[in-house]
Formats: sequence, C-alpha cells, structure tokens
Amino acid sequence: ESPVDAFNRPRHRGDFGLRIPPSRAEMTAFFAAWRQELGSARKYPVAVRNYVMAKTAYISGVRATELCLVRLGDLHWDNGQWGRFLVQGKGARGSGPREREAFMFAEGRELLWWYIEEVRGLFPDDALDPYAALFPSERLPAALGAEVAVAPPVCADTFRRSLRAASLAHLKGTVTVLFPHLLRHACATHNYESGMPLWDVQVLLGH
Repeated sequence: ESPVDAFNRPRHRGDFGLRIPPSRAEMTAFFAAWRQELGSARKYPVAVRNYVMAKTAYISGVRATELCLVRLGDLHWDNGQWGRFLVQGKGARGSGPREREAFMFAEGRELLWWYIEEVRGLFPDDALDPYAALFPSERLPAALGAEVAVAPPVCADTFRRSLRAASLAHLKGTVTVLFPHLLRHACATHNYESGMPLWDVQVLLGH
C-alpha cells in the first residue's frame, strides 16, 4: 500500500520495499574507492566500462536497459550546456520505446570523454563506427568472428552483477548493495536535495 495516497499507489504487484538510496557522501566515497581499484583490475577495459556505466547511470538517471543500448553516435557533445546523449526510453502506459535526450552534466561529460579517449578503443571492435555500442561486450560473437566490425552491447544483467559486486566491495553505510534502479533513485533524490525543482527531476528521469 502507498504511504501517500491511493491515487499514487503502484499499479503492478510485487514484493515492495523501501528503496532508500545511499547519501551523496556515501556515493562519492563509493565511486572514489571503485575508481582507485581500476588500475589493478585483471581486465582493465571491462572494469572501466562497468565503472563508467554505473557512474553515468547515477549522474544521468537513465535505466540499465537504456544505457546498454546507447551507441557512440548517440553522444552529442554540443547539445545543451554540457552535452546530452540519446536513449531509447520507456514509453508511458505500454506505448513502446520513445527516444529522449539524457543529460551528461559537467561530471558526466568529463567521465565519458575520458572513457572515449582512453578506454573505448581497447575493445575488439571498430570504435570509430557511430553505430557501435558505447558500452560493448568484451568479445565479438564467436560464430561470426573477425567478420563482425561492431561488438554487441553489454547486457543489463552483466551490468547489474558488476554493480552488485562493486557495491559489496566498496560501499560503506546503511545500504551495502546497489542495483541499477537504485542509482536512478539516488540521482533523483540527490538532485532534489540540492534544490532541483521536482518538474526538472521528472524531465531528468524521462517521466
């Protein structure tokens, strides 16, 4: 049952629990500890990919499935003040996916620029192809091998597992396990706490 009112109660059924995200300070410390570990990772490009995905999700509020489908050509560095990127958002009331712009902000722009310049080219596909996934799988499909110029995007389950493992290792505080949708909650909560109007928070999340 909704603690607010019957009109705004969730329409779907399930096992509902309070999704209270970590504080901004806890998230800052979490990402700092995770980034410090990247240099010693066994698979450096994959480790950086997972880290950048998680922090981009936190900064922009995009869903895991949306983030996985972003292509290199979807990054528009000159849109808005800090740049934006296109995502295939979830349509309202089952109307199907709808394209929308997600916001990089200053921190996200710097993060994505570093990833593109230093790490994206380490994956085994053509990093200059605008249709290539921004966050690709670490290997090309075995059946097609070298004939494939573009690696498939990383799947959302892989992202969820990497985020869970990182949070168990580096997140300190009341909340010790993160999943992608909780990053979305944290994005909304922390922007609202910082003074962003509720309407702007809705726009940020694509509601």
